[in-house]
Amino acid sequence: MLGVWTIIAFSKLGFGDKAVEYYRMITPVEHSRTKEAAKKYKVEPYVIAADIYGSNNLAGRGGWTWYTGSSSWYYKAGIECIIGMKIENNILKIEPCIPKEWKEYSIRYRYKTSIYNIKVKNPMSKVSGVDKLVLNGVEQLDKDGLVKNEIKLLDDGSTNEIEVTM
Repeated sequence: MLGVWTIIAFSKLGFGDKAVEYYRMITPVEHSRTKEAAKKYKVEPYVIAADIYGSNNLAGRGGWTWYTGSSSWYYKAGIECIIGMKIENNILKIEPCIPKEWKEYSIRYRYKTSIYNIKVKNPMSKVSGVDKLVLNGVEQLDKDGLVKNEIKLLDDGSTNEIEVTM
């Protein structure tokens, strides 16, 4: 679980490149891409391992799988800390912390009867920060005219388009 907390810390510090590098490093799929890698890893390729051994003949072998605390924190690190989608009290907030080479990604989120299609663009190769958020063609600004990176989620059956520019 220490690895997941390291990912969260890197993202909080704004180190998107490092956060995703570590995220990939502990992803079970990365340890099972080839038959040889899977034989070395020796645990399920779809479960987060709490340990990956690093010395002698056990190097690369996973251990202590089905540890649910690690998997839930891993999920939270990916969704909330890296792609930056946070929901609290019916408020959707976008705070990405991604590698600078990610130029764009999208999220389709269903909130009760409504759909939110979110596209995050990164034309300036940034790792964090939101310069603009547009909801259904309307730029979202606070009362002082500053960029808002959050919206209130509505359960009205509508399909909403959100474009975020970093």
